[in-house]
Amino acid sequence: MKITSTSCICPVLVCLCFVQRCHGTAHHGSIKVTRNQTKHIEGETEVHHRPKRGWVWNQFFVLEEHMGPDPQYVGKLHSNSDKGDGSVKYILTGEGAGTIFIIDDTTGDIHSTKSLDREQKTHYVLHAQAIDRRTNKPLEPESEFIIKVQDINDNAPKFTDGPYIVTVPEMSDMGTSVLQVTATDADDPTYGNSARVVYSILQGQPYFSVDPKTGVIRTALHNMDREAREHYSVVIQAKDMAGQVGGLSGSTTVNITLTDVNDNPPRFPQKHYQLYVPESAQVGSAVGKIKANDADTGSNADMTYSIINGDGIGIFSISTDKETREGILSLKKPLNYEKKKSYTLTIEGANTHLDFRFSHLGPFKDATMLKIIVGDVDEPPLFSMPSYVMEVYENAKIGTVVGTVLAQDPDSDNSLVRYFIDYSAEDDRCFNIDVNTGTIRTTKVLDREETSWYNITVAASENDNPGLLSHVTVGIRVLDVNDNPPELAREYDIVVCENSKPGQVIHTISATDKDDFANGPRFNFFLDEHLSINPNFTLKDNEAAVPSPSGFVHAREMGACGPAMRKRSCPRLA
Repeated sequence: MKITSTSCICPVLVCLCFVQRCHGTAHHGSIKVTRNQTKHIEGETEVHHRPKRGWVWNQFFVLEEHMGPDPQYVGKLHSNSDKGDGSVKYILTGEGAGTIFIIDDTTGDIHSTKSLDREQKTHYVLHAQAIDRRTNKPLEPESEFIIKVQDINDNAPKFTDGPYIVTVPEMSDMGTSVLQVTATDADDPTYGNSARVVYSILQGQPYFSVDPKTGVIRTALHNMDREAREHYSVVIQAKDMAGQVGGLSGSTTVNITLTDVNDNPPRFPQKHYQLYVPESAQVGSAVGKIKANDADTGSNADMTYSIINGDGIGIFSISTDKETREGILSLKKPLNYEKKKSYTLTIEGANTHLDFRFSHLGPFKDATMLKIIVGDVDEPPLFSMPSYVMEVYENAKIGTVVGTVLAQDPDSDNSLVRYFIDYSAEDDRCFNIDVNTGTIRTTKVLDREETSWYNITVAASENDNPGLLSHVTVGIRVLDVNDNPPELAREYDIVVCENSKPGQVIHTISATDKDDFANGPRFNFFLDEHLSINPNFTLKDNEAAVPSPSGFVHAREMGACGPAMRKRSCPRLA
């Protein structure tokens, strides 16, 4: 209520208000105030004479969304100066005056000509005035009043953020909060129940529940298992009028996914496996795979594999492929079918990320038995030694035996072996080999002073499978015999002075021998007896403690310094 008064005594304008409540009941009333009254306890009324107020009214109301054929009656303005003779004219100005709200200037009746929407505009501020129709002079001061648009339930609740996508861990306790949804209602929350929203669940029971007042969604079952069901579509309804019949409603969808926890141990599909591995498998190579299944996902399904028992622990190893979560079995040592035909391993797969809340569901590991069958492979012959070294004297006759190599079939068949020398095109073929016995012989007379060492490659193959070859290196050392005489190291041209003293060493000569040390020095030097000997010179062996292939030439008598001694002689072998 808004009351505007003046300081002078003036006629009183009475506003007749049309008030319509939520169910459309109209109340018409006029207030005509001529004096204020105070009521005493005894029931008597004491009259006070005070200045009259120009305007007295209650707040006007107009019902929104009026769809009737006639303008909606809002209320009535009336002045106590109005005698009903039409001399008083009522004027309405302000928001919507003349367009939305019209007034009968004679009766003061106010009507709304349009359907109004409270959600667009909740109230209108207008001004009223009563004037003398003849003089156009105000009978009352202009006063302000409000027409409030009265709400009806014409808006359904809305979820502004849906649809929702949320997650909750599997195995959560019953009552675990998942999400709070909120619906808004554009109706007036201060009037009636038009905006009072109540939540309910239309789809998703018995797995989830919703608080009717707060909209909080919670789990409604114990131990919901992701491995049994992962996705849920929950439909939540919001209904106004406190959920009563006739209320408007809106709904939204909440897509709930159960996230994984480590509540499942790894399990091998079988308790016994068998794997075939050929004996020719290379050390370090992967020979097989094995996998344990885990119903969990992500890191909860990570595991490692290990060999915990068996007679093949030292022969095989196992590693974990982190991408495929498989156990990769590799060979640590060579296999030999003829020595051991099978191995047994106990393999364990264990989770690496444990959740101790679910330890009672464990143990989070599993084991299986793996039998490895070693496959027999036709292998090439195996030589008795990784390499051979043999010796033969030079100048030996063609066909002299140098040595023998031996190779055998490692397989159980024990096939016969054939031998041959693997020569390249440019090799000097000085040896041959007996194809059946592996005996190596010379094909040429060897000269140690030309070649003292030979390297040849001997190959062996099985009669039954010539394509399978083995090779071995054979080194042949040529031994020396004394088949080369000594030779002077060089030609000598000696100059002797005439004043050389008898016994003076005038030169040293030396000799070489192509043979080995054992068959070479020490040498014996002397003058050839078959040649004329110059008595002025002598030749003497070097008598040093260490044998030396040299001799000294001495002067015997004085002679004129003349031409050099140019005669040569070949020392004989001692």
